[in-house]
Amino acid sequence: MLVLGIESSCDETGIALYSSEAGDVLLSHALYSQIAMHQEYGGVVPELASRDHIRRVVPLLRKVLADGRRSLEQIDAVAYTQGPGLAGALLVGAAFAEALAMALAVPVIPINHLEGHLLSPLLSSTPPSFPFVALLVSGGHTQLMRVAGVGDYQLLGETLDDAAGEAFDKTAKLLGLGYPGGPALAALAERGRAGVIKLPRPLLKSADLDFSFSGLKTAVMLRVRESIALGEQQKADIACGFQEAIVEVLVTKALRAVAECGLKQLVVAGGVGANRQLRCELDLAASKRGISVHYPELALCTDNGAMIALAGALRLRTSRAGVKPAGAFVIRPRWPLADA
Repeated sequence: MLVLGIESSCDETGIALYSSEAGDVLLSHALYSQIAMHQEYGGVVPELASRDHIRRVVPLLRKVLADGRRSLEQIDAVAYTQGPGLAGALLVGAAFAEALAMALAVPVIPINHLEGHLLSPLLSSTPPSFPFVALLVSGGHTQLMRVAGVGDYQLLGETLDDAAGEAFDKTAKLLGLGYPGGPALAALAERGRAGVIKLPRPLLKSADLDFSFSGLKTAVMLRVRESIALGEQQKADIACGFQEAIVEVLVTKALRAVAECGLKQLVVAGGVGANRQLRCELDLAASKRGISVHYPELALCTDNGAMIALAGALRLRTSRAGVKPAGAFVIRPRWPLADA
């Protein structure tokens, strides 16, 4: 079975081929990031993002087919991101996928973007096995899920306001950093002095597994306003203090979720999952508790077609809901993972 995956939920166009013909393998994948285009505006411009997906999808498909040494006629199914994401961007990928599948007379599998991230560690060299707890930290989402199998997801806790990624981006803007803010802030934090800036740890000791990061961002804003002019070392110290706070909350809640579920495996997926300090602190704390932590490969932490192709292939194999004939379709800019 050869599955083509198409991802276009925001500012990255991703195409991939996943094969189960001779063992499960990611044959090829290609990704085009729009970061350079959106940097001029300090964030993603939805209309520009949609138009750029239109320009990139066909050349990327040709590259993936060539790299995978496959032809269009060999494709058995097409998986694409149905949501959540930017409506216009989703429409590009969905329309292209549905039209291609109709022309090839193969089924389509609309995929929840978050499910793709959740399952992406299965593509790593040390994949987890079901069941496991997942910490999903992608864009506007911060969630803890119990994952019993493909399509079997139980929400344990989620953010009540800003997600971790949003808090990174907004704090980066407060410190005068460019877009994308998260990686820039993480890089600045490495030059900061640990423990110099003390910031709140929202909901750290709450009885539930929910998160809240808007107050942390506000605390940084007040720190910035207190200073007439922030020097580079001050900015680095604030960035370090912010990252320390957010990492402590994520690590504490994630490990508590694993313990409450009585499991020994934790998956961390999404863009923030690439954060070096988060990985270091989580690995250290988990090892003391006999918990194994699984991450996607660094290249697959951000949005990509590989995770969509994988999710489509797994849904085909397990006969999960979602596989349908090509034709009429809808997009779902808002789509809770628990409903996938």
